[in-house]
Amino acid sequence: MPSLSYLPQIGLSGIAVGCIYGLIGIGYCVIYNSSGIVNFAQGAFVMMGGMIAYGAYKILGLPLPIAAAIAIVAVAAVGVVVERLVVRPLWDRGATMFAMILATLAAQIVIERLALIVAGDQPKSLPQFSDLPPIRLGDVVISYQFLWIVGVSLLLIIMLDRFFKRTKVGKAMRACAFDREAASLQGINVSRMLSLSFALSAALGAIAGVLITPTQYTAFNVGVPFAISGFIAAIVGGFGHPLGAFMGGIMLGVAQSIAIVAFGAGQKNVAALSVLLIFLFIRPGGILGETK
Repeated sequence: MPSLSYLPQIGLSGIAVGCIYGLIGIGYCVIYNSSGIVNFAQGAFVMMGGMIAYGAYKILGLPLPIAAAIAIVAVAAVGVVVERLVVRPLWDRGATMFAMILATLAAQIVIERLALIVAGDQPKSLPQFSDLPPIRLGDVVISYQFLWIVGVSLLLIIMLDRFFKRTKVGKAMRACAFDREAASLQGINVSRMLSLSFALSAALGAIAGVLITPTQYTAFNVGVPFAISGFIAAIVGGFGHPLGAFMGGIMLGVAQSIAIVAFGAGQKNVAALSVLLIFLFIRPGGILGETK
């Protein structure tokens, strides 16, 4: 077991990666709330965010902020393409949820293979957003990238809350979540809301990918682990509750960081599944979900 003096540092590391899991979990919730679909291509959006930002920065020589913005917009567009080409045909034919889940899994695999062909199999990374020495508070070292991850994540939570509660589009998406048929009768374009939900979800995944790539490498095959962790975060938080997904992500990230230090990197997935099983047994509805 690690010394107790290391626990604050371990906690900070867990919070950083937990924020990433939380953003991915929120992406799941956005699509699920608008359509009832579980999109397992969410991890591919995270991978593409880091990959495209790397390409724009390293290959095209663009400034990092512009490269990040291009990556977010490009991945949002890919999200719409996935919705139009993969999900929409099944949606229009009234396909089962299981069929649409399999379709998004297939999209994840196709995107991974295309990334392998285009970018190769070598890991890639981005520089830290702020080229400044870390902050030291006693034995605790706080990097500026940690502050970027936490700060941007919290800002997105606040913006999403205001978007869904105060804008017409956000209220329309929430109406689709409650009852799509009733929303359609009220003049809401449900089909357009579905496309917007995929674009928003993909953009969140891309932001997560851009934020984490300076601290971890990105590669064509990182999408699936991120997708699974984000899905667990969404379940732990209460599927369909964005704030709960964010809280679940932080809890999952801290649990994984403790497991890595205490038992080795190979136990990271064991820690994630243990957190999931505990919640399924004790509180199946998740942190913010309904209890029965």
